[in-house]
Amino acid sequence: MSDNNQFSIQVQLIEDYLFKIDFGEFGDVLTDEPPPLGGGEGPNPARLVAAAVGNCLCASLLFSLRKQKDSPGQVSATVEGELERQDGRWRIGQLNVVLEVENPQNLPHLSTALEQFEDFCVVTQSIRSGIPVNVRVQDATGKPLQ
Repeated sequence: MSDNNQFSIQVQLIEDYLFKIDFGEFGDVLTDEPPPLGGGEGPNPARLVAAAVGNCLCASLLFSLRKQKDSPGQVSATVEGELERQDGRWRIGQLNVVLEVENPQNLPHLSTALEQFEDFCVVTQSIRSGIPVNVRVQDATGKPLQ
């Protein structure tokens, strides 16, 4: 697998439920849980998932339109998430995404783009089909704790 197909981030606890996520050359983002658990000093992980889906869908729609040589202008998304209890634990139950295209009347290939753009969305399609997540817990020396 080439370096373009791999990525790495670092997540570090600051205090309580406030974390710093280090994206390397792209800088840091602070995340936090909303009160009463956290202080609400940044988006929580569920909101980051929603942002990733909305951003990826916008980019995929742009890609699909530009591939057809259409110039869509502004494309934006509103993502509403719903948390629900599943087996007694909070989970993202669903994400509702509304994409807005600035000038749809000036896009001769819009119908073609709408038929295929979701297939280009790495994040949405990955979440829809499920993502294997391998977890290892270790101490500071690398000794496994499981």
